[in-house]
Amino acid sequence: MAPLIYSALIISLGLGTTMTFASTHWYLAWMGIEINTLAIIPLMAQNHIPRAIEATTKYFFVQATASATLLFAGISNAFLTGQWDITYTPYTLTSTLITLALAMKIGLAPLHSWMPEVMQGLNLLTGLILSTWQKLAPLYLIYQIQPNNPNIFIALGLMSIIVGGWGGFNQVQLRKILAYSSIAHLGWMILILSFSPPLALLTIIIYILMTFSLFSSFMLTRTTHINSLSTTWAKIPILTISTPLILLSLGGLPPLTGFMPKWMILQELTKQSLCPLATMAALSSLFSLYFYLRLSYAMTLTMPPNNPAGTLPWRLNPRHNTLPLALTTTSTICLLPMTPAIMSLMPF
Repeated sequence: MAPLIYSALIISLGLGTTMTFASTHWYLAWMGIEINTLAIIPLMAQNHIPRAIEATTKYFFVQATASATLLFAGISNAFLTGQWDITYTPYTLTSTLITLALAMKIGLAPLHSWMPEVMQGLNLLTGLILSTWQKLAPLYLIYQIQPNNPNIFIALGLMSIIVGGWGGFNQVQLRKILAYSSIAHLGWMILILSFSPPLALLTIIIYILMTFSLFSSFMLTRTTHINSLSTTWAKIPILTISTPLILLSLGGLPPLTGFMPKWMILQELTKQSLCPLATMAALSSLFSLYFYLRLSYAMTLTMPPNNPAGTLPWRLNPRHNTLPLALTTTSTICLLPMTPAIMSLMPF
C-alpha cells in the first residue's frame, strides 16, 4: 500500500474516533463510527489473499448490521423524546437496542462470533488496531448512555467473561486466542460499568497497555501459531522472559499489573452486595488463565523442535522500533504497586 494512502487511512481512523468523542448528537456519533469502519476496511484487505478478503467481508457485513441498528435506535429515540442528545435515552427499548448494536460492534458475547474469524484473517498490526483503537468509539457511547437497568450490562459482561475464556481453550492460532482474550477483558469492563464508570475506564486503559505489549512481542518475532513460540529464544531471547510475564498479567495474576483491575472490580462488586456475581466472574476468569498459562508453557518450558539445519532464523537487528514495546511491557508488569496512587487520583 502506498505510504500516502496508508497515512490517509490512519488519519481517518483518528478522525472518526475523535468525531465520536466530541459528539453530543447521535447522528454525528454514528457518522464518526462509520468513518472508522470505512477507514479500517482497506487496511484489512491490503494483503490480497482469500483469508483476508473473507475476514474483511465478514467484518463489513457485521458492522453494517450494527450501524443500521444503531441508526434506527437513535432515530427512534429522537422520535420518542424530541431530541438527539446521546445522554438522554429514557426509554428501555431504545437504550437496549443501542446497547446491543454497540455490543455487536465491539464483539461482546453473545454477539461475538465474528470476532475470532475476522482476527484470524488479519495481520498482527491490523489485529492490534481492531482490538484496541476500534473499540474506543463504541465504548465511549456505551459509557455515555448508562441505562437505568444495569442487568443488561451484567448479563453481557458475565457472558463475555465465560465465552472469552471457554472459546480459547482448544485454539492454536494466536490471533484467535487474542480475540477471545479481548472478549473476556471487555466483559470485565462492561460488568463494572454500571457501578463504577472510572473503574471501567481504568480497566480499558490497562487492557490496551497489555494488548499492545503482547501484539508488539508477536510482531517482533512474526509469530502467529502456538508451535512457533518455542523458537522465540532463537530470535529475540529477552522476549522469552518478558512475553510470559505479559501473558500472566493478562491472566490477572499478582504481583503483575493485570491483577489490579480484577481485584478492584471484585472489591466493588462485593461492596454492591453482589458476592455471587463476583464469585462467578472470578471462577470464569480461570478459563482465560488456562490458555495464558498454556502459551507461557509453550514459550518457556518446552524444548525447541528438532528442525532441519538452517531453518532457525538469524538474530538480526529488529526493523521495528522497540521503545514502545519496552515502555508498555514495563507498565504491564510493574504498575501494581502504584494502585494506591491511582485510587487517590480517580474518583472511585
